[in-house]
Amino acid sequence: MGKQLLLIRHGKSDWGNSHISDFDRPLNARGLRNAPEMATRILKKDQVPQLLVSSPAVRALTTARNFAQVWNKPLSQIQEETTIYEANVPALLKIVNQLNNKHHSVALFGHNPGLTEFANYLSNANIYNIPTCGTVLIEFPFEKWEEISHHTGNLLAFDYPKSADED
Repeated sequence: MGKQLLLIRHGKSDWGNSHISDFDRPLNARGLRNAPEMATRILKKDQVPQLLVSSPAVRALTTARNFAQVWNKPLSQIQEETTIYEANVPALLKIVNQLNNKHHSVALFGHNPGLTEFANYLSNANIYNIPTCGTVLIEFPFEKWEEISHHTGNLLAFDYPKSADED
């Protein structure tokens, strides 16, 4: 059985308060609406990952919690990984390569531009931009996470809130 990595960009965040740090920015109403919707799409396709790993930034963690609730996963199971915040491709690869092999499928909640670059680096994807709350599912033909590297993955799905309804 190979590995599946689900990359999820955090939901739309609120820029209303200029005094708040980037790290602490919350989701806005649309971000809070999109997360359960996208989580439900994955649930319906039976692609719910075993492990959730998230950037500790508020907007990413809130997105992860919203997905976890739809997937009936305890919030305590969300693994926070500090280095996802502002991570580039090598940093994200390092996180993935160190995942526990008992998990076949993992969701990683993070940020752009790192996530989009990472999706294109790992697979044959040619994604210009992962929109907020966008999800990218990549499959690898390996038993071990450490074997994952440049262009070893196959893009299975790329989805985002507006793909269903343009507003």
